[in-house]
Amino acid sequence: LKLLDAPVSRRDDPRAQAYIIDHVLPGTTIQRRVQVLNHSHTRERFFLYPGAASIDNDAFTVAAGRTRNELASWISLDRAAVDLRPRQRATVSVTIQVPRDASQGEQYAVILAEHPGAPGPDGNVGVASRVGIRVYLDVGPGGEPPSDFTVENLIPARDEDGRPQVTALVHNTGGRAVDLSGTLMLDHGPAGQFAGPFAVQRGTTLAPGDSGPVIVSLDKQLPKGPWDTTLTLRSGLIEKTVAGTITFPNTGIGQAVKVSSDWPYPLVTGVSLLALA
Repeated sequence: LKLLDAPVSRRDDPRAQAYIIDHVLPGTTIQRRVQVLNHSHTRERFFLYPGAASIDNDAFTVAAGRTRNELASWISLDRAAVDLRPRQRATVSVTIQVPRDASQGEQYAVILAEHPGAPGPDGNVGVASRVGIRVYLDVGPGGEPPSDFTVENLIPARDEDGRPQVTALVHNTGGRAVDLSGTLMLDHGPAGQFAGPFAVQRGTTLAPGDSGPVIVSLDKQLPKGPWDTTLTLRSGLIEKTVAGTITFPNTGIGQAVKVSSDWPYPLVTGVSLLALA
């Protein structure tokens, strides 16, 4: 399931290429198109419907079943199901009709395509699989609230398997939710080594005013340090780069390091030159 349309004003925003993201006035109607593709080798039926979503525990969370919330109740699809041959595609129109008395603020929902699982040979329970397109809709007068976030510190640690990790505490200081991704580089390490880039674990979503961690898992054979560490985080068109010097503890959680956005060393790009077995 993928989104086919994005507002012209958001054509450079990578989030808007994957999710329905908009700011509208009460009483507005917007339309989008989504595409369903049957990846299986057999003819299949897929059911389509809007569902409730929320941001809980720093993650975008989809409600169970066909639960609806206020935003989901505004969403209609021109097709409730599609029957597709192998590799066949179907386009579905999505209409979001915002009432004139709609609640102000950002709301969350999801457009879902569900494939009901057939019962197995030894039971009468089937497991349905679902994929979805997130909807972030802000309702209110005037212009769209700005998006922004800050990074407070870097915390070196080791997980239960001894693998080094870096955790950054992020605050959403804007008026829209942020979906955080990014990379971390290590430089000026023991014997002048550097390593990375290491990808941030995906899945951290913060509602306006919320704070939460983003985590980067590194190679188990990295030396303790100290390392000059540069972390770049982004959400849509917003990007922040911070840096600090960290040393990994032997076990557990190390000392938190305040970050700086005015780091004197050049950013290292490309693949790691640290030789790891």
